[in-house]
Amino acid sequence: MAGRGPAPKQDRIRRNADPVDSIALTSDAVVKAPKLPGYTTYSAKTRAWWDTWAASPQAQAFAPTDWQRLIMLAPLVEQYHQEPKAALLSEIRLNEERMGGTILDRQRLRMKLPGPADDKPRLAPVRDLSARRKSLED
Repeated sequence: MAGRGPAPKQDRIRRNADPVDSIALTSDAVVKAPKLPGYTTYSAKTRAWWDTWAASPQAQAFAPTDWQRLIMLAPLVEQYHQEPKAALLSEIRLNEERMGGTILDRQRLRMKLPGPADDKPRLAPVRDLSARRKSLED
């Protein structure tokens, strides 16, 4: 239950709230991603990487400069697939982090992805392992 009693008076509402709004993303939005220059010259793994980013919900929030960053990153992804190196992976990770590549990055960027339709938690149910432990002890 969210609080008890009457709503606070307007002049008593919290004034130190974060002024930055969150970005609400939808799962059914159509994003018009630019074409990756030289798309057919890249390996299947790099093309899959590009297609994943182009179809991702966070692509809804991308400005032209964000797409330019991904275009500049594609040769590094290709190079990494050809010869994996820690320095390449580090640079790729850093750039993807700034674009909301992981759940933590999206939380930091205040991106809200659509949740499951039934709003149930995504965690797997906890199983009772006592019977399994007992069988292992025997």
